Amino acid sequence: MNLQKKKDREELEKHLPAMPWYVEKFISYKLPDLSPSSLLEYVRDYETFFSWLLAEGLTSADKISAIPIEDLERLHMDSVDNFRMFLSTRKEHANSRTTISRKLSSLRSLFHYLSQIAEDENFYPLLKRNVMAKVSVKRTQKPKDTAAKLEGKLLQESEIAEFIQYIRTDYGHEVANNKQAAYSHELNRIRDCCIVSLILNSGLRVSELVNLNVDDLDMKRKLVHVYRKGKNDDTFKTPVYFRQDAVDDLEQYLALREIRYKAPKREKALFLAVANGRREGSRMTKRAIQEMVVKYAKRFGKPFLSVHKLRHSFATDYYLRNDLYKTQEQLGHASPETTQIYAHLTDKTMEEAIDRR
Repeated sequence: MNLQKKKDREELEKHLPAMPWYVEKFISYKLPDLSPSSLLEYVRDYETFFSWLLAEGLTSADKISAIPIEDLERLHMDSVDNFRMFLSTRKEHANSRTTISRKLSSLRSLFHYLSQIAEDENFYPLLKRNVMAKVSVKRTQKPKDTAAKLEGKLLQESEIAEFIQYIRTDYGHEVANNKQAAYSHELNRIRDCCIVSLILNSGLRVSELVNLNVDDLDMKRKLVHVYRKGKNDDTFKTPVYFRQDAVDDLEQYLALREIRYKAPKREKALFLAVANGRREGSRMTKRAIQEMVVKYAKRFGKPFLSVHKLRHSFATDYYLRNDLYKTQEQLGHASPETTQIYAHLTDKTMEEAIDRR
């Protein structure tokens, strides 16, 4: 099991005892098909909903785990509408329309299972009345809308090489008067350059990058083996190819990985960092990589850049040279509809994609 899934599975097991028995039953039913990460999001959504039920006096229970299933049967559409309103207007942690739709969809999945799949000892549905069946969850974000938000916020073809070069040398010149920043850059610039180059030449997700081990890298075939998002098979890693442009950066980093980061033999992680007060390097965290990219992006004059936008930048460039389905496979999208974002980015992108094909 990859590191993130293991961490999410442990977190899931911490949350479940506080849930009603029928939620635990639902999670056990879904466990073979969904990743621990997805199930953890379900449980967090249910915590929000059940906490609201308690606060509104819509249950006779005094804690979440004691909420009887009969209280769910007594809910009216007005209750669902009020919960939706609560999500959109609460002062702290107000939710976007996309997040609200996801939370309602999580509830629909639970209520559907309880009313249509799960049975009591007499073979009757556990939930006799399903109010969530009346709730329609509309898709809030279409590929065309997502593309419109991304337009102008990605690296163009020429900027990809410029950004990598900026990390390699130019950033160091700009912070030369700041001893701490200059030292940190000199120490990590080869690693940072390699990370950004690999994303911009493969489209890897940050979670996939974090979980990479040295053994996952095949330099001869120019590919890495990763656990892909949405695939709950921990026995298989998907091969993801990277461009020739990333080879030199990878070779430079590998040449100094053990020396500069003092990697112990037991440490299998490809990308390492030496934490303050530590002598040996350990696996970089997702947050460390995200903050690293933002640091360089701000100085580069692209403050809107993030790790995920680097992935989008690769995907847009890759789509210009390939078709929709090759792009879908390279990025690991479950549906071609998600990949259609890159077909909608600009009219110019579409024209170039048609011409190059």
